[in-house]
Amino acid sequence: MKYRFLGKTGLRVSELCMGTMTFGDGFMGIGEVDQAVAAELVKTALDGGINFFDTADIYSRGQSEQILGQALKDLDVSRDQVVIATKVRGAMSDAAQAGTGDVNNTGLSRKHIVASCEASLKRLGTDHIDLYQIHGPDSRTPIAETMRALEDLVRDGKVRYIGCSNLTAWQVVRANATAAAAHGAEFCSLQAHYSLVSRDLELNLLPMCREEGLGVMVWSPLAGGFLTGKFRRNQDAPDGSRRTSFDFPPLDVERGYDVIDYLDGLAKEKGTTIPRLALSWLLAQDGVSTVLVGAKKVHQLEDNLKAPDLEWSDVELETVAKLSPPPLTYPHWMLSNFHRK
Repeated sequence: MKYRFLGKTGLRVSELCMGTMTFGDGFMGIGEVDQAVAAELVKTALDGGINFFDTADIYSRGQSEQILGQALKDLDVSRDQVVIATKVRGAMSDAAQAGTGDVNNTGLSRKHIVASCEASLKRLGTDHIDLYQIHGPDSRTPIAETMRALEDLVRDGKVRYIGCSNLTAWQVVRANATAAAAHGAEFCSLQAHYSLVSRDLELNLLPMCREEGLGVMVWSPLAGGFLTGKFRRNQDAPDGSRRTSFDFPPLDVERGYDVIDYLDGLAKEKGTTIPRLALSWLLAQDGVSTVLVGAKKVHQLEDNLKAPDLEWSDVELETVAKLSPPPLTYPHWMLSNFHRK
């Protein structure tokens, strides 16, 4: 396993980050990993060199954080040896989710951020969170309030770094400009969706992160299981696969099959697997700090752990890039004219 700096910070994280959305039960039909299996997965990750673990309070309403914290404790892992990231934003009760009550148990207000951080610390069994991320925007809370609340958590020693997820480029830049004006903590990372079959990130967010020095943390790098190799053209989706019951994130399926066909041949040529190729391609992209890998079974994680060892030739990178170019929306199709001059 190799390690990279998270954006322009001095924090080094493993090229693969273990995502724990599968820990617990109930979250979007994905969570189904109990404490015993989670302990096996965490141990496998640690043995494979992973030092970075990502969760969120919303994952099975706190169960994921609690299970991760307990697994690290049971394995007697030194706190200084791991980097723990979690998130805040989502509704933490049914009433808050439905908008029928518990109205402050959601969003990015100072009240919700501070209370959520305290709750996450307790569930994780730690006195600090290495990377505390907002899970999405909150249009009803002034960004200055959100950034100041995060800054106070950093000053109090409860949080080391702050990051964001699922924001637009302008929202990230505005938030950091607001924080900078107040001499506060700025987002050092963006956790965003990116894969060989979903490359929208390359139009705005990835260039912005490179320019502003934010590290990119990639979520759903296998496109919700589409790039596992189980999905093939003119074949029924495999039984029990995640996308059969939860078709997310969205993608152009026909173009995706073109990518899979190419990866299939390349995998046979290199003696590897389609998932490893999909993960290693992301690590070859400038600006990516780490790629999140989630698993329900140990053998899945063991396969993923071999991805960083793969290498791509320039020809291979160019070939696969032509199969899944990001859609050129305005002004990008216009800007391409200037790039040629």
